[in-house]
Amino acid sequence: MALDKPYKDVPGTIIFDAEQSRKGYWLNQFCMSLMKAENRDRFKADERAYLDEWPMTEEQKQAVLARDLNWCMRTGGNIYFLAKIGATDGKSFQQMAGSMTGMTEEEYRNMMISGGRSVEGNRYLGEDGDAQPHRQPQGKR
Repeated sequence: MALDKPYKDVPGTIIFDAEQSRKGYWLNQFCMSLMKAENRDRFKADERAYLDEWPMTEEQKQAVLARDLNWCMRTGGNIYFLAKIGATDGKSFQQMAGSMTGMTEEEYRNMMISGGRSVEGNRYLGEDGDAQPHRQPQGKR
């Protein structure tokens, strides 16, 4: 039985806790394997074959193939491990973060330079109203 997690209702936020760590163990191990040049080469040569060497879920493999980092995080990926995928693709962390927010790299950079996101999207459900219900997660893919 899962522990009570008062942070589960933060809209648009995935907390990497012990449960997420267990769920994403093999996904994150795959990512760490990309630190070795020979593994990056094997992955780039045949992504699906390389992913199939890892005991990841099919959903995790599809998330990696789609390069959908938000999806990867929902399936247990940790952003610091997932950054290895972006690096393998020649992307900067800033480019990756932009893709996760629906912004271009330049839009994301400008937002961060100007002080980051507005706090209006970062409230707990029920705090000062409904915490923007239109931004609630729409379920799994």
